[in-house]
Amino acid sequence: MADFIDSIKSAVKFSGPYIPPYSKSNPTPASLYIRPFLMGTTPKLGVKPAQDYGHVVITSPSGPYFSSGLNPIKLKVEEEYIRAAPGGTGEAKCAGNYAASLLAAEIALKEGFDQVLWLDVERKYLQEVGAMNLFVVIDNVLVTPDLDGCILPGITRDAVIELGASHFKMSVEERHVSIHEVIEGIKNNKVTEIFGSGTAAVITPVGSLGYKGEHYTIGDGKIGPIAQKMYDTLLGIQYNELNIECAKDWIIEVQIDG
Repeated sequence: MADFIDSIKSAVKFSGPYIPPYSKSNPTPASLYIRPFLMGTTPKLGVKPAQDYGHVVITSPSGPYFSSGLNPIKLKVEEEYIRAAPGGTGEAKCAGNYAASLLAAEIALKEGFDQVLWLDVERKYLQEVGAMNLFVVIDNVLVTPDLDGCILPGITRDAVIELGASHFKMSVEERHVSIHEVIEGIKNNKVTEIFGSGTAAVITPVGSLGYKGEHYTIGDGKIGPIAQKMYDTLLGIQYNELNIECAKDWIIEVQIDG
């Protein structure tokens, strides 16, 4: 782990001139995106595990994950394709998982949606939003799908759960969430917010769902108070502006020369 952290620090130091300036007046601040990954480097074409691996860290100045910034997105509930199944690689951060999602996402874009809401292999329970973890506010309880082997255990997911329970003193549940429960909850106003979480997007509010030919608006279609608080708090932690007890070990300071 120490070597991994050192490699990240070195990449950030090298990228110092490319780190976007931060301004509180900018509602959608840019940042330096960091992507570490491993790739097999054994010089063989056979279908077998590599014996040698290369560790690479890519950095890039990046704007908001969605061009619209922190505005609610429209999701298509995917009923045909799935991104992961039990016994597969759904819980791993591997390239193949993203490849399996691209066609459905492209179709959703052509149909006027921003992203896909993925269901499980039975097309019954919620999994993820595009490449993000998923949260639903049901009766003032923060609910997220439990880690069943098909869902990525995202670090931002962990942060949202910890902030919700420890900082905002919310009830938090990790459990199966059915699309039926969500649709009925939207209809009877028990579901008041849906949002995604991820390293690049931080927090992405969801304004509406498209399911079985119908469109369902969540709340008033705008960003909800919990998603807004989570976004503001996470950015405050990232920019070292907030001192929160449960997040005291989340930040590593890197000194940039010059």
